[in-house]
Amino acid sequence: IAAGEVIQRPSSAVKELVENSIDAGASTVSVTVKDGGLKLIQVSDDGHGIRCEDLPILCERHTTSKLSAYEDLQTIKSMGFRGEALASMTYVGHVTVTTITEGQLHGYRVSYRDGVMENDPKPCAAVKGTQVMVENLFYNMVARRKTLQNSNDDYPKIVDFISRFAVHHINVNFSCRKHGANRADVHSGSTSSRLDAIRNVYGASVVRDLMEIQVSDENAVDEIFKMDGFISNANYVAKKTTMILFINDRLVDCTSLKRATEFVYSAILPQASKPFIYMSINLPPEHVDVNIHPTKKEVSLLNQERIIEKIKDAIEEKLMNCNNTRIFQTQALNSSALTQANTRKDKGTEVSTPTGEKSQKIPVSQMVRTDPRDPSGRLHTYWQGQTSNLEKKSGLVAVRNIVRSRRNPKDAGDLSSRHELVTEIDYNLHPGELILTCDV
Repeated sequence: IAAGEVIQRPSSAVKELVENSIDAGASTVSVTVKDGGLKLIQVSDDGHGIRCEDLPILCERHTTSKLSAYEDLQTIKSMGFRGEALASMTYVGHVTVTTITEGQLHGYRVSYRDGVMENDPKPCAAVKGTQVMVENLFYNMVARRKTLQNSNDDYPKIVDFISRFAVHHINVNFSCRKHGANRADVHSGSTSSRLDAIRNVYGASVVRDLMEIQVSDENAVDEIFKMDGFISNANYVAKKTTMILFINDRLVDCTSLKRATEFVYSAILPQASKPFIYMSINLPPEHVDVNIHPTKKEVSLLNQERIIEKIKDAIEEKLMNCNNTRIFQTQALNSSALTQANTRKDKGTEVSTPTGEKSQKIPVSQMVRTDPRDPSGRLHTYWQGQTSNLEKKSGLVAVRNIVRSRRNPKDAGDLSSRHELVTEIDYNLHPGELILTCDV
C-alpha cells in the first residue's frame, strides 16, 4: 500500500486514533477538530501510554505492538493501528505525540515526519495516557486538499462514528468538538445500560421505540456466532436507516446484512420510513477476515449467508410479535385553517406565512382537505336548494333520495337501494303471481 493511501480523509485518521485509544484501555477519549480536520486533529486518552523505548519505531511502516507471534495474524482481536495508518499520517501531515506511562515522573513529546522521528524524545509535563496531534493534513497533496476544502464535509462523519463508538463502548467517555467551541457536539458518559447510551447520543424519542433482540447459533461442535442488540419497532419513523454494526467490537459495514434487514422492514413500515438498528456480533476471530479493505471498513465472514439468514428471521419474528398495536401521530385542528378554507376563492387562495407575508396562490386542485368539517368537498355542498331537505334527513339514504327526486320527480319514493326494491316487491306480491327477473 502506498504511503498515505490508508488515510484518505480526515475522518479515517480520527477513526484510527480513536480505535487505538480504545485498544489502549482508555476510559476517556476526547477529540478536537479544526477546519474539518485539515488544520488540526487532536485525540487524547487516559490509556496505558507508550513506552519511551518504543517511540523511535512508533511511526515506522508495518510496526505494531499488538502481535507477539506470526500466528496472531489469524486471530486478530485488536483495532487501531495496522502498521500503516500512523505511518501514513506522518507522510501527509505533521504528527506530534505526547505520552506518559504509569509510574513515570514525566512524559515525553516527539514529532514525526515521513515515518521517522525528527528529534529525540523531550521530557515534558503530561497527564496519564497519550495525546496524538496531526496538523496540516495533506499539506503536500495539493489535489486532495483542494477536494476537501469545505470543512463541513468531513466533520459530520467524524461526529457520526464517534456517536456509534459511544453507543457500543458504554464504559468509555467520549467527547468531540470543534476547536474553539464551548459546547461539544458529542458528549457521552460511561453507563451500565446500552439504552442509556443510545438515549444520550440519539435522544429519548429513539429509545421509546426500541426492542431488544438476541440471536445465537452455538453448539459444542460448531460455534458460529452470537448477536445481541436493539431494533426499532413498527412505530419508529425516520427518513434514513441508522445501522450501528460491531463485529468483535470492530465498527464495520455489511451491505448484505443491511439490505436484508431493510427488506424485512419494508413490509411493515411505510414506504418512506427507515429503521434504527444496533447489533453487536461476536464470532471466533478465525472466522473473520479483517484485511479485505484498506481502511477495515468492511470484513468478510465465514458462513456469512447463514448468519444473515438467521438474523433476518429473528428480526421478522420480533416485528410480527410487536405488530399488534400501532401509534399514529395526530395534530391539533387549526381553527384559522377552517375559516380560510371557507373563504377561499374558486381559482385559488393566498397562503399567509406566520410573519404575515403573502405567498403565491395555490390552485384549488392541488389543495388537500384536512378538516372533516370543511364543507368544500362534501356531497351536500353541491345540492343547491336542497339544504332544508338534507337537514331533515341524514346519512347516505338522504343523499340518494335527493338524487332520485332530481332525476325522476314523479317517482320520488323512499327506496334507497336495489335490496329495498326487491324487499318491497316481495311484500306486495299477491299469491300466484310470477315475477321474471333479468340482469341488465
